[in-house]
Order: sequence, then C-alpha cells, then structure tokens
Amino acid sequence: MDEPPLPPAPPLETCYRHPEERTAVHCTRCGRPICPACMVPAPVGHHCQTCVEEARREFRRGGLRVGARGLSATRVLLGAVVAMFLLEVALGGPGSFAGGSARTLVDLGALVPVLVATGQWWRLLTAMFLHAGFLHLALNAYALWLFGTLVEGTYGRWRFLAIYLVSGFLGSVASYAFGGLDVATLTSVGVGASGAIVGLLGAFIAYNYRRRHHAIAWANLRWALTIILINVVFGLTFPGVDNKAHLGGLLAGMAAGSLADGVGPARSRPLTRVLGFAGLVALGVALAAWRTAVIRTRLAAL
Repeated sequence: MDEPPLPPAPPLETCYRHPEERTAVHCTRCGRPICPACMVPAPVGHHCQTCVEEARREFRRGGLRVGARGLSATRVLLGAVVAMFLLEVALGGPGSFAGGSARTLVDLGALVPVLVATGQWWRLLTAMFLHAGFLHLALNAYALWLFGTLVEGTYGRWRFLAIYLVSGFLGSVASYAFGGLDVATLTSVGVGASGAIVGLLGAFIAYNYRRRHHAIAWANLRWALTIILINVVFGLTFPGVDNKAHLGGLLAGMAAGSLADGVGPARSRPLTRVLGFAGLVALGVALAAWRTAVIRTRLAAL
C-alpha cells in the first residue's frame, strides 16, 4: 500500500534586514524573521536588532528621571560619608583611621541596641553615615558609587535618595529588631552604609524584573543576582558582617524600588508612592518600638 505523499515544506522567509538571507527563525518579541547575523539572545528565543534598540532607548529614557540636572545625589552621599569619616579620625585620633574608635563612633551616632532602647532612635539613621576604619569606608564608597550611579540614573535624584534612606533605615531596624538579647549584642557597636547600598541593589532588581522580557533587563538581573550571591558567601564566611541589616536593606530596597517605579494605575501612582513609602517607614517604626519594649523588659529582669 502506497503512503500518501508528504506535504511540501513551508517556504522559508527572508530576514527583514537582509532580504537575501532565508530563515525560519522569528523574533520572539515582534515576530519579524531574522537571520543569524541579526539574532540577539533573549531569555526565550532571540530578539531582532530593532527590538533591542527600542529596549535600549527605553532604558536610556528611563521614564523616571526627575531632577537629572544639577548636583548628583550619589556624590552628595559620598561626600557625606567621607566627611563623617574625617570627623571620626579628627576626634578619635590617627589610630581610628585603620579600625575606628568605638567611643568616637558611639558619640557620633553608631547603632548600639541598648542606647536605642533608651530612646536614642536617631541612631537607626545616623549609623549608615559612619564607618569602622578606612577599608570599611573604601569598600562601601566604591559600592555606593557603582550602584548609586546606576539607580540614580534609573529613578532620578529624589526617588533615589528616598530609596537609599528608607533602605538604610530598615536595614538598621532589621539589625536592631532581630538581634540577640545577650549583653554582648545589646552593647555592640554597629556602623556602615551597607544596608542602604544593598537596598539600591534591591531597587535595581525590582526595576529590571518588571522589564525582564527585554534582553538588557535579563542581563542586568543575572548580574545583580550574582552580586547578591557573592555577598551571601562573604557574609557567611567572615565574622562581623551584619547579615540581618543586609537582608533588611535588600527587601526594603526591592519594595521601595517597586513603589518608585510605579504601582497601580498611572493616575494614582503619585499617591500610591507616597503612601507606600510612608508605610515602609511606619513598618520600621513599629518593629523598632516592639523591639524596644522587649529589650526594656529584658533589662528590667537583669
């Protein structure tokens, strides 16, 4: 018995940019036929050159860059942490250059849980501008320059500042609220901008995750997640790293970044943004108040 003839193969299309090149591959974003020379790897399949250029223009525009002209907020923050370090050295003496003077750091606003519990809540903010020695400052200053430039260029100056401060505050709150109740922990001295800086990375992740269908955003996500993995390994390997502050800052940055990018209908986004940031601050205040009550009860029992 003879088998029926097979249907003819569908004719190959030609590349939209190179008509002489036949292809069966299409851009997974717009559907244009593309030849190997025009294929750009994407999370799923390939994108054409036109879609990649459109994605690049979208990222350059950002859509959120308010107050792009004028003094960079990243540079202002860098100047602030450097100025505070110079003040630390001036007050603590030359020996504080390498490792920091605990007394000087406490006087300038370091995070000491037992002092926060006695009413010195401002330490949850001031600690992010202090550093324990030049190496600590140098590492955080480099990270602030790297991530600050990216996030400020994406969100604009004022939203970047809001993300940074809220992330730093909630990073300090996480360190304070979820630390131990032993005497050593309650009297420990905590400083550093790392909670706020990791928050910037969280905001960068939130922004690119929303646009993950673009090849550029997908590459940004992989890079950011690699940085987080390195930080996790670093935090688990070396003692003295405040992983609670890092995790709190990261989660706060992701939430703040999503709010700054825009949540809900476009018409209601300004109000949603203000209420959302206020809610994050209120969450931090509530956690700090709860922890303060716990610590005071603990101290009363000693």
